[in-house]
Order: sequence, then C-alpha cells, then structure tokens
Amino acid sequence: MSGDVTGEGGAVGGRAAQLKHTGLRPGWTTGACATAATTAAYTALLTGAFPDPVTITLPRGQTPSFALAAEELADGSATAGVVKDAGDDPDVTHGALIRATVRRLPAGAGVVFRAGPGVGTVTRPGLPLPVGEPAVNPVPRRMMTEHVAEVAARHGAPGDVEITVSVDHGEEIARSTWNPRLGILGGLSILGTTGIVVPYSCSAWIDSIRRGVDVARAAGRTHVAGCTGSTSERTVVAEYGLPEDALLDMGDFAGAVLKYVRRHPVERLTVCGGFAKLSKLAAGHLDLHSARSQVDKGFLADLARRGGADPALAAEVAEANTGLAALQLCRAAGVPLGDLVATAARDQALAVLRGAPVAVDVICIDRAGTVVGRSTVA
Repeated sequence: MSGDVTGEGGAVGGRAAQLKHTGLRPGWTTGACATAATTAAYTALLTGAFPDPVTITLPRGQTPSFALAAEELADGSATAGVVKDAGDDPDVTHGALIRATVRRLPAGAGVVFRAGPGVGTVTRPGLPLPVGEPAVNPVPRRMMTEHVAEVAARHGAPGDVEITVSVDHGEEIARSTWNPRLGILGGLSILGTTGIVVPYSCSAWIDSIRRGVDVARAAGRTHVAGCTGSTSERTVVAEYGLPEDALLDMGDFAGAVLKYVRRHPVERLTVCGGFAKLSKLAAGHLDLHSARSQVDKGFLADLARRGGADPALAAEVAEANTGLAALQLCRAAGVPLGDLVATAARDQALAVLRGAPVAVDVICIDRAGTVVGRSTVA
C-alpha cells in the first residue's frame, strides 16, 4: 500500500492515511490472483519453467509477488494456481485457489477469455460484460492482457492465447454472493479495479472517516468529497482539483460522513460514487453495502416517471436486472435518471445534515468513471 499523505502544515490525510489508520492488513483481489496465475502459466508455456514467486504490476504501480499453489505443464497448455489472500477483509473468496490455464491460439487471434469451473457466465444484460461472456471483469481482463503482452515481448512470442480462469469450489462460494441474483451463473466473478482488497471493520473505518474530516478541517479545506472508491476519487479530482487531504474514502459508510460533517461542518461536501450505490442513498439508505441495502428498482421506476418516463418504460425500469441496466434504458429514452438519482441523493444528504451550514452536491458515475448524473449545489 502507499505511504502517508502529507498535506499543508505536515498534516497526514486522504485515502492513504485512512487506510493506515484502520490498522488492518490489505489483501489481493481475485483479478490480481488471476493475473499472477496467468503470468506464471504463460511464462511456463513459453519457457518450460514456472516463475515462483511470480511478480505482477498492479494498476497503481505496486509490484506484489505471489507464491504458486499449483503448477501443471501439458502439451500446448500450462496451468498455474494462486491462493487468494484477502488480508483482514471478511471476503468469502479468502483462501480460494484461483487457476489460470493458458493455451496458444493462431496468430492474430488476440487474447480470448473462457470461464472454467467455478467462474460464472453472464446471462443477463446490465453488467459491464456482454451476455454469454465469462464473468471476468474489464480491469482484470486488461491486467491479464497486458501481462501476456509483456511476457510475449520478453520471449519473442506473438501473444495470441486463450486464458481459462477457474476457482476451486467457486460455484459453491458464489451462493454466498449476489451473483445468482444478478444472472451470473456457474460461479464467481473475477473482480478488482486496483488489485488490492481494502479491508475494513465498521468501527475502524468510521473512525478513519472522522479522522479524515478532522485533518481536512485542520488543513483549512473548505471543500471535501466523500467517495465510494478510487474511481470516484479520480472523478472529483478531475472535476474540482481537490487535494488528497480533502478526499474522504467513505466506502459504503455515507451516513458516517454525513453525521460527522453535521457536527463538524465544512463549507461544501461533494458526494461521488457509482450510480447504483448512490441510488441507495437516494432511497434513504445510509449504509451502502450490498449485504445491508439493495438497489430498489421500484424506487428508480418512480423517479423515472417523475422524469417523464411513460408507463411502459417505468415498468421496464422496475424489472431491470441492475441499476446500470435501468440507467441505460432511461438514457436511451432521454429520461435523465442519473440526474434524478443525484438530486434525490443530495436531498437525503441534506436531510441528514439537518440544517448544518454545509452546501452539498452529488455526482453519479459509471464503472469507467464517466459522469452519468449530477445534482446542483444546495
């Protein structure tokens, strides 16, 4: 993990300080583990030897090394396995064995992904992958593709391969996730945008949010942002040029930010996060974790109606597979559901602030960090 972040006057704040303050050990995403397994397997396919440990580069430049728990070299393919270490996070995939099997493909075929045992397949629209694709999310796909290209360049190979990702007992583990309800069938999703699992306990994380507000105020910041993750942090930095000690990594704890800022006001608070998460805030939920609140498609349908949706579109929104699918339906029809959700979330935030002298605006983004909705400042 990155080190301390020092603001004006030597104050330590921002996301890095919050992570350190929790005192919890970070871990690795399934996407990072799959990338390590892929890198080792492709290296063995080209050289006959598995690198152990195998080192990869994460999206933010960290270079962790992973021990191999499984190795198999066969005619035309190689398989490597890595045991996921989720650190101190209560992750259902902690300890799972993630395997990658790499096979050569004809020149020009590129990199093709397959779902092996324990990895799900997308069966419904509204997710960041087309129906029929293995549930290997976009950032892990990019990581694996980039590492294949690096290994290929190192050994003078074309880099055209099929990568089959599997997870031992993944179908059983997936029953403890939302995958079946989302139409991801047959196993787990391979996830992660940074490669790192950020652990939290409720009390430690909420305490770290409070510390973040205190540091921002001590540094004289008049505008802070509560962000659900690293992508939303990048968005508010691009939008407003906020320094790192003005960024509060609120995760799922929107209520913790709002209640503490109510008692310790700043002039302006921006709340930024994924559309689906912030639709929960818009509906009145202050804890945005998937285990404790869900996207209410009926609520989204009501908002869509207020935004001009006809009864047929509202019915489609109410039956949408995901919040993203509902958003896409409305955007295609010219109904500003993103702005409506952002405005409703802002109004909920103002209700929690109970008249504290804090101006609030809300920005909703998609998985790529594109702004899909925003409120005015109120």
